[in-house]
Amino acid sequence: MAVVLESLQSIHYFSGLEPEELESLKKFIFEKPATKGEIIIFEGEPSNLVYFVVSGVVKLFKTSPDGKEQIIYLVRPYESFNEIPVFEAGASLASAQAMTPVVLYSMEKDDLRNALARHPALAMNVIQVLAQRTEQLLSLVEDLSFRRVTGRVAKILLEYLGNRDSPPRRLTQQEMAAMAGTAREMIGRSLKLLEEEGMVRLDRNRIVIVDEEALRESAGITV
Repeated sequence: MAVVLESLQSIHYFSGLEPEELESLKKFIFEKPATKGEIIIFEGEPSNLVYFVVSGVVKLFKTSPDGKEQIIYLVRPYESFNEIPVFEAGASLASAQAMTPVVLYSMEKDDLRNALARHPALAMNVIQVLAQRTEQLLSLVEDLSFRRVTGRVAKILLEYLGNRDSPPRRLTQQEMAAMAGTAREMIGRSLKLLEEEGMVRLDRNRIVIVDEEALRESAGITV
């Protein structure tokens, strides 16, 4: 299918660009659908494509030698991934897998680099995106290093349940464990503790936030 201009305008890379600029970039951008569970990128493999999520959710993750998974980030609509091998000409540092059916746009390394030279607004957008990515990774390091498991779980719930832009699917306890860097059993205990303290309600397979302010305090998030 053809690249849709309205979707392109919503992608953070291309936000604020003039219509004629977007039209000139469209011919370098290609659509790629992916089915739920499909691996889009394998960690350690060379890649020359940057990807943009148009719809659905993609998880970025690393796998240890013994098979343990650590989810780095859930990429949601209009966000990008796989910049490092594109700008550093190396291998992908993480795997990417579709958590839902997804529609992706992609752009080749050389086309992106040429576009950055021609469109200063695009270059500024990319700088902002990469700065935000650095902030996200530093936040992940802080969480794994200093935050207790219950606090990590509280933060995950706030990010993925307390936001209207949350992924259009429920996170499993195993996925939450992979995000929090802990065992699935610890997620269950943390959720039970949060329920006992009146912050959430466990309703069969659903988790409902009851007291967002208390949950923010548990997560160590200050407004």
